[in-house]
Amino acid sequence: MYRENIKLGQEVQVVLKKDQRTGKRTKGTVRAILTSAPFHTRGIKVMLDNRQVGRVQEIIGLE
Repeated sequence: MYRENIKLGQEVQVVLKKDQRTGKRTKGTVRAILTSAPFHTRGIKVMLDNRQVGRVQEIIGLE
């Protein structure tokens, strides 16, 4: 997953830390991008509007 593809306000599906074993996804809107590297194999870490933190698995669309 590339950081440049993720924008603030985008709707995404993330895997939260507590859900890493099951792979359960949580849908939300990107509030902040936390990963500084341009690429991350497991997904770019973001904070959602509800303040949950997870790694982006899929980009759903723009706000």
